[in-house]
Amino acid sequence: MKHISPVFFILIFFSASAQKTISPADKNWIDITRLDKNIAIDIRYATINNFTRAKIYDCGKCYFRPEVAQAIAKAQKILQKKGYGGLKLFDCYRPKLYQQRLWAKKPDKNYVTPPWKGSMHSRGSAVDLTLLDAKGNEIDMGTPYDTFSDKAHHDYKDLPKEILAHRQILRQTLEQVGFIGIRTEWWHFSYKMKQFDLSEILWRCE
Repeated sequence: MKHISPVFFILIFFSASAQKTISPADKNWIDITRLDKNIAIDIRYATINNFTRAKIYDCGKCYFRPEVAQAIAKAQKILQKKGYGGLKLFDCYRPKLYQQRLWAKKPDKNYVTPPWKGSMHSRGSAVDLTLLDAKGNEIDMGTPYDTFSDKAHHDYKDLPKEILAHRQILRQTLEQVGFIGIRTEWWHFSYKMKQFDLSEILWRCE
Protein backbone atom coordinates (compact mmCIF):
# COMPACT_ATOMS: atom_id res chain seq x y z
CA MET A 1 0.00 0.00 0.00
CA LYS A 2 1.34 3.39 -0.96
CA HIS A 3 2.34 5.52 2.01
CA ILE A 4 0.12 8.55 2.60
CA SER A 5 1.57 11.48 4.49
CA PRO A 6 -0.14 12.46 7.78
CA VAL A 7 -0.22 15.99 6.37
CA PHE A 8 -2.77 14.77 3.82
CA PHE A 9 -5.19 13.74 6.58
CA ILE A 10 -4.64 17.02 8.41
CA LEU A 11 -5.49 18.98 5.29
CA ILE A 12 -8.62 16.89 4.74
CA PHE A 13 -9.69 17.45 8.35
CA PHE A 14 -9.29 21.22 8.22
CA SER A 15 -10.94 21.38 4.83
CA ALA A 16 -13.99 19.55 6.17
CA SER A 17 -14.04 21.72 9.30
CA ALA A 18 -13.94 24.89 7.24
CA GLN A 19 -17.04 23.76 5.35
CA LYS A 20 -19.10 23.07 8.46
CA THR A 21 -22.18 25.28 8.69
CA ILE A 22 -25.13 25.71 11.00
CA SER A 23 -27.98 23.46 9.95
CA PRO A 24 -31.68 24.24 10.56
CA ALA A 25 -31.81 21.27 12.95
CA ASP A 26 -28.81 22.39 15.02
CA LYS A 27 -30.01 22.80 18.62
CA ASN A 28 -26.91 24.75 19.62
CA TRP A 29 -27.88 27.78 17.54
CA ILE A 30 -31.05 29.71 16.79
CA ASP A 31 -31.87 32.49 14.35
CA ILE A 32 -33.34 35.29 16.47
CA THR A 33 -36.06 35.96 13.88
CA ARG A 34 -37.49 32.51 14.63
CA LEU A 35 -38.38 33.77 18.10
CA ASP A 36 -39.61 37.23 17.18
CA LYS A 37 -39.96 38.42 13.58
CA ASN A 38 -40.50 41.98 14.83
CA ILE A 39 -36.89 42.30 15.97
CA ALA A 40 -35.18 44.43 13.30
CA ILE A 41 -31.97 43.04 11.79
CA ASP A 42 -29.28 45.16 10.13
CA ILE A 43 -26.05 43.15 10.05
CA ARG A 44 -23.61 45.91 9.19
CA TYR A 45 -20.55 43.70 8.70
CA ALA A 46 -22.32 41.92 5.85
CA THR A 47 -22.28 45.28 4.02
CA ILE A 48 -19.82 48.12 3.49
CA ASN A 49 -21.89 50.28 5.85
CA ASN A 50 -19.54 49.81 8.81
CA PHE A 51 -16.44 51.48 10.20
CA THR A 52 -14.08 49.33 8.06
CA ARG A 53 -15.88 50.33 4.81
CA ALA A 54 -15.41 46.69 3.78
CA LYS A 55 -17.65 43.61 3.72
CA ILE A 56 -16.48 41.40 6.59
CA TYR A 57 -19.21 38.72 6.52
CA ASP A 58 -20.01 36.76 3.38
CA CYS A 59 -23.70 37.31 4.13
CA GLY A 60 -25.78 38.59 7.02
CA LYS A 61 -27.41 36.26 9.53
CA CYS A 62 -28.27 36.67 13.20
CA TYR A 63 -27.63 33.55 15.26
CA PHE A 64 -27.21 33.14 19.01
CA ARG A 65 -27.00 30.37 21.55
CA PRO A 66 -30.63 29.49 22.39
CA GLU A 67 -30.55 30.93 25.92
CA VAL A 68 -29.13 34.20 24.58
CA ALA A 69 -31.73 34.47 21.82
CA GLN A 70 -34.52 33.88 24.32
CA ALA A 71 -33.18 36.64 26.59
CA ILE A 72 -33.07 39.11 23.68
CA ALA A 73 -36.63 38.21 22.71
CA LYS A 74 -37.64 38.88 26.31
CA ALA A 75 -35.94 42.30 26.22
CA GLN A 76 -37.85 43.08 23.03
CA LYS A 77 -41.18 42.46 24.77
CA ILE A 78 -40.19 44.55 27.80
CA LEU A 79 -39.31 47.51 25.61
CA GLN A 80 -42.49 47.22 23.56
CA LYS A 81 -44.54 47.34 26.76
CA LYS A 82 -42.77 50.61 27.56
CA GLY A 83 -43.89 52.09 24.25
CA TYR A 84 -40.75 51.49 22.18
CA GLY A 85 -40.75 49.78 18.81
CA GLY A 86 -38.19 47.36 20.21
CA LEU A 87 -34.66 46.49 19.16
CA LYS A 88 -32.53 46.68 16.05
CA LEU A 89 -29.59 44.25 15.99
CA PHE A 90 -26.37 45.20 14.22
CA ASP A 91 -24.25 42.16 15.07
CA CYS A 92 -24.86 38.74 16.59
CA TYR A 93 -22.77 35.55 16.48
CA ARG A 94 -19.42 36.17 14.76
CA PRO A 95 -17.43 33.10 13.66
CA LYS A 96 -13.69 33.15 14.28
CA LEU A 97 -12.99 33.60 10.56
CA TYR A 98 -14.89 36.88 10.58
CA GLN A 99 -13.27 37.96 13.85
CA GLN A 100 -9.91 37.56 12.13
CA ARG A 101 -11.09 39.70 9.20
CA LEU A 102 -12.31 42.39 11.57
CA TRP A 103 -9.05 42.39 13.53
CA ALA A 104 -7.11 42.78 10.27
CA LYS A 105 -9.04 46.01 9.66
CA LYS A 106 -8.90 47.33 13.25
CA PRO A 107 -6.04 45.72 15.24
CA ASP A 108 -6.85 47.67 18.39
CA LYS A 109 -7.73 45.56 21.43
CA ASN A 110 -9.52 48.52 23.00
CA TYR A 111 -12.28 48.08 20.44
CA VAL A 112 -11.82 44.70 18.72
CA THR A 113 -11.00 41.51 20.61
CA PRO A 114 -7.94 39.73 19.17
CA PRO A 115 -9.07 36.52 17.39
CA TRP A 116 -6.64 34.38 19.39
CA LYS A 117 -8.34 35.54 22.60
CA GLY A 118 -11.86 35.16 21.28
CA SER A 119 -14.71 37.65 21.26
CA MET A 120 -17.93 37.09 23.15
CA HIS A 121 -19.52 37.45 19.72
CA SER A 122 -17.57 34.34 18.69
CA ARG A 123 -19.20 32.46 21.55
CA GLY A 124 -22.67 33.37 20.33
CA SER A 125 -23.34 35.30 23.53
CA ALA A 126 -22.86 38.96 22.58
CA VAL A 127 -25.06 41.40 20.70
CA ASP A 128 -24.68 44.88 19.25
CA LEU A 129 -28.00 46.70 19.14
CA THR A 130 -29.98 49.90 19.50
CA LEU A 131 -33.46 51.16 20.35
CA LEU A 132 -36.32 51.84 17.94
CA ASP A 133 -39.17 54.25 18.52
CA ALA A 134 -42.84 53.29 18.16
CA LYS A 135 -42.68 53.96 14.41
CA GLY A 136 -39.66 51.72 13.91
CA ASN A 137 -37.08 54.49 13.58
CA GLU A 138 -33.69 54.36 15.24
CA ILE A 139 -33.52 56.52 18.35
CA ASP A 140 -30.67 58.99 18.69
CA MET A 141 -28.15 57.40 21.06
CA GLY A 142 -25.55 60.15 20.82
CA THR A 143 -23.28 58.46 18.27
CA PRO A 144 -23.74 56.06 15.38
CA TYR A 145 -23.01 52.37 15.92
CA ASP A 146 -19.29 51.52 16.08
CA THR A 147 -18.10 55.03 16.85
CA PHE A 148 -14.65 54.71 18.40
CA SER A 149 -14.57 57.78 20.60
CA ASP A 150 -15.18 58.79 24.20
CA LYS A 151 -18.63 60.00 23.19
CA ALA A 152 -19.74 56.38 22.74
CA HIS A 153 -18.71 55.43 26.29
CA HIS A 154 -21.34 54.70 28.91
CA ASP A 155 -19.68 57.10 31.33
CA TYR A 156 -19.68 60.00 28.85
CA LYS A 157 -22.21 62.47 30.22
CA ASP A 158 -21.87 65.54 27.99
CA LEU A 159 -24.99 64.64 26.03
CA PRO A 160 -28.64 65.76 26.07
CA LYS A 161 -30.65 64.27 28.94
CA GLU A 162 -32.95 62.44 26.52
CA ILE A 163 -30.04 60.58 24.92
CA LEU A 164 -28.59 59.65 28.31
CA ALA A 165 -32.03 58.41 29.36
CA HIS A 166 -32.35 56.20 26.28
CA ARG A 167 -28.90 54.74 26.85
CA GLN A 168 -29.86 53.99 30.43
CA ILE A 169 -33.13 52.33 29.39
CA LEU A 170 -31.32 50.12 26.88
CA ARG A 171 -28.70 49.15 29.44
CA GLN A 172 -31.16 48.50 32.27
CA THR A 173 -33.40 46.38 30.05
CA LEU A 174 -30.53 44.21 28.81
CA GLU A 175 -29.21 43.84 32.36
CA GLN A 176 -32.68 42.80 33.48
CA VAL A 177 -32.57 39.77 31.16
CA GLY A 178 -29.03 38.69 31.99
CA PHE A 179 -26.62 40.83 29.96
CA ILE A 180 -23.79 43.12 30.93
CA GLY A 181 -22.44 46.08 28.96
CA ILE A 182 -18.90 47.34 28.43
CA ARG A 183 -17.67 50.82 29.24
CA THR A 184 -16.59 51.89 25.75
CA GLU A 185 -19.63 50.90 23.63
CA TRP A 186 -23.24 51.84 24.43
CA TRP A 187 -24.47 49.23 21.89
CA HIS A 188 -22.56 46.12 23.06
CA PHE A 189 -23.88 43.61 25.61
CA SER A 190 -22.73 40.13 26.60
CA TYR A 191 -24.83 37.41 28.20
CA LYS A 192 -23.46 36.64 31.66
CA MET A 193 -25.73 33.84 32.86
CA LYS A 194 -23.84 31.04 31.08
CA GLN A 195 -20.40 30.56 29.55
CA PHE A 196 -20.17 29.19 26.00
CA ASP A 197 -17.24 27.86 23.98
CA LEU A 198 -15.69 29.77 21.10
CA SER A 199 -16.99 28.61 17.75
CA GLU A 200 -15.73 28.55 14.18
CA ILE A 201 -18.93 27.20 12.62
CA LEU A 202 -20.28 29.36 9.81
CA TRP A 203 -23.85 30.06 8.80
CA ARG A 204 -25.19 29.22 5.38
CA CYS A 205 -25.40 31.92 2.72
CA GLU A 206 -28.51 31.22 0.68
